[in-house]
Amino acid sequence: MNDNNTFRPMRRFKQQMTETECLELLKSAPRGVLALLGDHDYPYAVPLDFVLDGDKIYFHCAKEGHKIDAIQRHDKASFCVLSEGRKEPGDWWYHFESVICFGRIRIVDDPALADAKLRLLGAKYFPEGYDLEDDMLKNGPRAFVLELTIEHLSGKRVREK
Repeated sequence: MNDNNTFRPMRRFKQQMTETECLELLKSAPRGVLALLGDHDYPYAVPLDFVLDGDKIYFHCAKEGHKIDAIQRHDKASFCVLSEGRKEPGDWWYHFESVICFGRIRIVDDPALADAKLRLLGAKYFPEGYDLEDDMLKNGPRAFVLELTIEHLSGKRVREK
């Protein structure tokens, strides 16, 4: 990942996760929140299903709406995931990890790449035995695939107390 001086160092560096740990959480998290610059420059954050593939995160969405309008105006985005959290024996507070990614987002315009990434999403979320081919025929043509190229990521271990 292109980790230049554009991004701040983490203030609570003792809680910082390694890049490998960040990527593991990105692989295992069921959902995350995509944040864009929305209408009238208000932040627009939306929870989404996603799949990590290399240094890119893929999402699917409708071909029109707030997300698409925001992406077409401004390609910078952030994406955040949070672990389930856990309590240690005897504790009332939670321990959890979070990862935030910064990067550039675009609509995938190559049909073959979009198809491949929709299949990756399906493999992550659809139950065993689900008819992916039927779903691709019905819904694939109605979906856009979004690609977030990660330029910077950081993760943090949190102990709420």
